[in-house]
Amino acid sequence: MFTVLHTESSKGWGGQENRIMKESLGLRDLGVKVIVLCQPGSMLEEKAASKGIEVRVCRMKKHYDLAAVQHILRVIRKEAVDVVSTHSGRDSFLAGIAGRLSRRRPVIVRTRHIAMPITSRITYSLLPHRVVTTSDYIRRYLIDEGVRPGKVVTIHTGIDLRKFDPGATRGGLREEIGVSSEVPLIGTVAILRFKKGYQVLLDAIPAVLKEIPGARFVFVGDGPQKRNITKKIEDLGLSGSVLMLGMRWDIPNILKSIDLFVLPTLQEAHGGVFVEAMAMGKPVIGTDVGGVGEVIKDGVNGYLVQPNDPSSLARAVVTMLRDRERAGAMGIEGRKMAEEHFDVEKMCKSMFDLYTGLIGERR
Repeated sequence: MFTVLHTESSKGWGGQENRIMKESLGLRDLGVKVIVLCQPGSMLEEKAASKGIEVRVCRMKKHYDLAAVQHILRVIRKEAVDVVSTHSGRDSFLAGIAGRLSRRRPVIVRTRHIAMPITSRITYSLLPHRVVTTSDYIRRYLIDEGVRPGKVVTIHTGIDLRKFDPGATRGGLREEIGVSSEVPLIGTVAILRFKKGYQVLLDAIPAVLKEIPGARFVFVGDGPQKRNITKKIEDLGLSGSVLMLGMRWDIPNILKSIDLFVLPTLQEAHGGVFVEAMAMGKPVIGTDVGGVGEVIKDGVNGYLVQPNDPSSLARAVVTMLRDRERAGAMGIEGRKMAEEHFDVEKMCKSMFDLYTGLIGERR
């Protein structure tokens, strides 16, 4: 078997760090020795340690940090690392340099998680032996930026279908917030950022309430736009129809309780939260941006609308809520798609096969 060293210079927590955790646990179950190298005090350090994953901490102050390169070199040598798997810009540069300098000649794999312009082409074209993207949309972007097509492979981020299992989840949110089962309940789960499109949804809600006055909306998440979103809810007079739940860790419970999941995001690499809703058997509505179209098949498991278009979004929500039979069929199709294409075990097996093949080539 072999040893994988995951590196991450971000101190926060989001979809990227969550994928590192999923992959680390899945590879460990496949017999791989996994080590996570991250910044001291980061959330990844805490969560990885809590799951029994080996953690090494390294201060990565800037891209040109000689002490960090030396530290990573020592870890590669001491732990006999076969694969260096990098994730953010800073650690991809530092760990990529260390990997290339190491006498062990480990395989270097860079994963690109986000749909934003790249800032350092060297961490895609020169340092890694392979680049993994979480959607075909990102893969096409990197190729357009000059990365050799044969060097880039898409492995979609998977979810734990045992955790997101509608048959094993009670769904107690309605009772918690005092909403009966007859009330249409629409949910949104995302960090409170401008790019997630909360402002677009809020502009659409009055039109939805005009057609379906009893509908209720729940926003789950926290972030830099919290104050602006709260003020907009008040300014539009929606305080009785929109409930902000803040940060929650019981997402399967939230998704089991709602009738429809909506996220009018303006930028999205993959759309993992749509997959989570699909796995819980819920129809989904999203915008045709980034990799969302790889997850939502319009008219099959949900609807795709154009970004920044409150009117189209409102029509899609009303159409979905008025045809419960079709919405239910879309939810069933969504669960099937999640099982076929977005299972975390399949993701981890694909990464395992990729690492194994690259190690074989190096040897």
